[in-house]
Amino acid sequence: MSPLTEIAFLAGAGLLAGAVNALAGGGTLISFPALLALGQPSISASVTNAVALWPGYLGGVLGYRAELRGQRRRTVLLSVTAMLGAIAGSALLLLTPGKLFDSLVPWLVAFASLALLAQPWLRKRFGGDDDRPPSRWVHAGAFLGGCYGAYFNGGMGVLLLAVLGMFLHDNLHRVNAVRAALSLVVSSVSVVAFSLFGPVRWEAVAVVAPASLVGGFLGTRLARLMSPAVLRGVVVAFGLGVAAVLALR
Repeated sequence: MSPLTEIAFLAGAGLLAGAVNALAGGGTLISFPALLALGQPSISASVTNAVALWPGYLGGVLGYRAELRGQRRRTVLLSVTAMLGAIAGSALLLLTPGKLFDSLVPWLVAFASLALLAQPWLRKRFGGDDDRPPSRWVHAGAFLGGCYGAYFNGGMGVLLLAVLGMFLHDNLHRVNAVRAALSLVVSSVSVVAFSLFGPVRWEAVAVVAPASLVGGFLGTRLARLMSPAVLRGVVVAFGLGVAAVLALR
């Protein structure tokens, strides 16, 4: 590829990845292969991807400002829990090879997708109340989601949305807004850790990051146009696709 073609290729991947992350999560499976296709080593591509997609998560939160109103306490409490999980996940990635964890990733994403599919029934069985603080179960899920997302970003949004949908009795769009906020928190922890200790390719970040910001904002607009049932179906289908791709890696 010529330099201009590479820039256009990375910008397109960043735009699409940011939109998918805002809509469902899993944009990593678009931008990460794009970096690999340009010849970057896998570890460098992974940490570069994590840093480059951070603006996309920010764009998602900005796009969900209306849905986040009235959820400040819930979002702050769960963000602290997700941050602790992300710290643990970042340390796990930087300090250990994690081959066993890699083998579990497809199963985790598939489980999250099927849990989201069963969300209406699970909400009736375990559902929380808008007027009460988040239960210990949703905090446990937020911690594990943060750990998973920092270690391997692919499918993080699917996992978080499934957990939140199980235990928060609320409209799916409002729950998805909280998911976007937690994803931003987890991504922020990863950015700090990988910027300090990982082999980030900053020239690629300079192209993918602004594109993912625009994609994240546009993805929230697209999600808002869908009914909760359609949005759930899209996320489940995408999540199962993510699991299949990861299983074939």
